[in-house]
Amino acid sequence: MVVMVNSTDPHGLPNTSTKKLLDNIKNPVYNWSPDIQGIILSSTSYGVIIIQVPVGYFSGIYSTKKMIGFALCLSSVLSLLIPPAAGIGVAWVIVCRAVQGAAQGIVATAQFEIYVKWAPPLERGRLTSMSTSGACGCAVCLPWFVLFYDDPKDHPCISISEKEYITSSLVQQVSSSRQSLPIKAMLKSLPVWAISIGCFTFFWSHNIMTLYTPMFINSMLHVNIKENGFLSSLPYLFAWICGNLAGQLSDFFLTRNILSVIAVRKLFTAAGFLLPAIFGVCLPYLSSSFYSIVIFLILAGATGSFCLGGVFINGLDIAPRYFGFIKACSTLTGMIGGLIASTLTGLILKQDPESAWFKTFILMAAINVTGLIFYLIVAKAEIQDWAKEKQHTRL
Repeated sequence: MVVMVNSTDPHGLPNTSTKKLLDNIKNPVYNWSPDIQGIILSSTSYGVIIIQVPVGYFSGIYSTKKMIGFALCLSSVLSLLIPPAAGIGVAWVIVCRAVQGAAQGIVATAQFEIYVKWAPPLERGRLTSMSTSGACGCAVCLPWFVLFYDDPKDHPCISISEKEYITSSLVQQVSSSRQSLPIKAMLKSLPVWAISIGCFTFFWSHNIMTLYTPMFINSMLHVNIKENGFLSSLPYLFAWICGNLAGQLSDFFLTRNILSVIAVRKLFTAAGFLLPAIFGVCLPYLSSSFYSIVIFLILAGATGSFCLGGVFINGLDIAPRYFGFIKACSTLTGMIGGLIASTLTGLILKQDPESAWFKTFILMAAINVTGLIFYLIVAKAEIQDWAKEKQHTRL
């Protein structure tokens, strides 16, 4: 966005600076206002919102392998189409990103259905964090179709002992038949609402830190495009590190019986909500220190990944047989939060450029703290009655 528009600085740049930028980068520059930029940046959320519930339902019925492989390929192709779409018009950029969001929503939600059959309870943290730490788009599609299998019992390349270990550890959680969705019970379940509100909270801060980091760097540090790209990538690197660390630590605490499951989920959710809030609120006050801004920006963008050991896999604890659907509904709620956050941030940047970043991070911190309090009060980690096998349910 920094190189596609005349300026992403809320204060704007004088004509000479704009001309210099054009001369230097030699890229098409579009006259998109901050609020239009907010809509473009949030447009992937539209597709994710629309696709979540259907994916959550059908991922428990149809082949996860085919759904994810197709969506991964589609998302990667659409990435290549965004630059020419911008040349046609802003509406095409929004449409392209919305469809890309739908494809990414399929991958993000359907992949968690894999853990219902593949993830032993004491290895879910590390498996989740590793699988969500990144992929290489088109290059992954072919190996995915060749190497992945929906069920461990069908995989030809793993040992009999490994198959037995996986299936025996999940014998109490994976049903051979899919029962009808207990929608009414889910709507009344406070643990489900805790997960949904938690996802709303996570995506609010995640979208701001992901989408607006280049703009924040541009307005606060005034570096060139190459340096901006490098600095903007650092939070992703450290988010990958934090996410994998969260997965390893959460499983370590469980396997050593150091903490209970619910204590682990609440601990890592608290870290994933509080740390970005603290570091984010500090950012607007660090305008005089280049290295302080960079360090706090990295920490604000990276520490949210601790949620991978918390709220993100909490659905597997309370309702493994309906995890795909719960994940879809909670992600839907989360993406609504992300959509509101990214659009609202664009409006704030346009209407109040003087204190825009301060208002943005204070609001983010308030959302994080509120969501955390709700999660800590009502979250659970044991299988709920409505999620158990019918024959095990008391009449």
